[in-house]
Amino acid sequence: MANYDYDLFVIGAGSGGVRAARTAAATGARVAVAEDRYLGGTCVNVGCVPKKLYSYAAHFHDAFEDSRGFGWTIPQAPAFDWATLRDNKVEEIKRLNGIYGRLLEGAGVRLINGRAKLVDANAVEINGERITAEKILVAVGGWPWTPQFEGSELTVNSNQVFDLDSFPRRFLVLGGGYIAVEFASIFNGLGADTHLIYRGGLFLRGFDQEVREFTRDEMAKKGVNLHFEANIERIRKVEGGLEVTLTNGERLEVDAVLVATGRRPHLEGLGLEALGVELNTDGTLKVNERYESSVPSILGLGDVTGGPELTPVALAEAMHMVQHHYGDKTPGPLDYQDIATAVFCHPNVGTVGLTEEEARERFETVRIYSADFRPMKHTLSGSDERCLMKLVVDDASDRVVGAHMVGDEAGETIQGIAIAVRAGLTKTDFDATVGIHPTAAEEFVTMRSVTRR
Repeated sequence: MANYDYDLFVIGAGSGGVRAARTAAATGARVAVAEDRYLGGTCVNVGCVPKKLYSYAAHFHDAFEDSRGFGWTIPQAPAFDWATLRDNKVEEIKRLNGIYGRLLEGAGVRLINGRAKLVDANAVEINGERITAEKILVAVGGWPWTPQFEGSELTVNSNQVFDLDSFPRRFLVLGGGYIAVEFASIFNGLGADTHLIYRGGLFLRGFDQEVREFTRDEMAKKGVNLHFEANIERIRKVEGGLEVTLTNGERLEVDAVLVATGRRPHLEGLGLEALGVELNTDGTLKVNERYESSVPSILGLGDVTGGPELTPVALAEAMHMVQHHYGDKTPGPLDYQDIATAVFCHPNVGTVGLTEEEARERFETVRIYSADFRPMKHTLSGSDERCLMKLVVDDASDRVVGAHMVGDEAGETIQGIAIAVRAGLTKTDFDATVGIHPTAAEEFVTMRSVTRR
């Protein structure tokens, strides 16, 4: 290792890259990190953190409405100011960027500003400097992908939507995944006339079907205009906005179009091809359980490797990678089963484990417990918003193999339930747990009647 400038060189200072760098440095490894854009990566700058802040902002719309039934009178209609939200977000992100920088500095990691390019299996070039390392970690994350159609250059992507110059009173989202449904809810809650266009029959593919249908109905009740089995054919500028023509012939006039059709690995220009590094068929970096590529000195983790595109997964992979290469004990493969996730649409979706459809394929018989109810809060608010809670149980073992929720703070609730699902607890264990009353979450331990088998 002494023959190299560093033991580990990390390309990308996102969540996974920073965690890997700091953890490796803590073992005594000599580490450097290169970042050409912003510290903290997608999550901190144009992903989970600003998205959640904007989601909080959008929830105030419902809170103002709900407060009336509890005796609150607001003298005048609340007014939303986009510039205040946007600029306050910018300041918070700057604060977080500074924290990441200080964390690296405190760990003794050298931070280099610039885009590193691999020049051989143990060297990179950055800002005209050639740097060698025993191992090189690629942790550059993903980048928004925009399909090409007439007028696609008039759209914005999920990196750009946080910083629009002005608030779009008429907003259109193309897509059906996390980002699409979240931003449709956010801009709808902030007061925009919002449309969501999705080419399939129902958004959130891969989620439990009952959850998808329930979320569709609740979002529609809140005013999001949903267009399924449709796509954008073309966009053109018109006086006062953008005219969007859909493949079904429908025309919509809006102020902004967000394309949220997925993210792809940000590998372009890194030099992987010249070194013969093998990629998967979807363009992601192919790695083994030690996070080694086909060139063993080149490692990869996070969104570039094609696993679950979630910040906590990248963090877990970083810790695991360091254990493999710099730890005292060799760990087993990282367990990707029962990873909880949340979608911060309105209402929120939280889920862990198997969907009902997956469980029916895996087990001979399953029991489904499902409750669809009006939360206590809305008995006075007057809102017709409903909540869905669902448990999927393997009949033979009585083990709870899936838990799903659509409703306020679903992510917060499912985080706790995820521990129980991962621990392999049974429905009997859930039934034996005394609930916290009155809460919506107690429904998870009070459902007794089988909805269906």
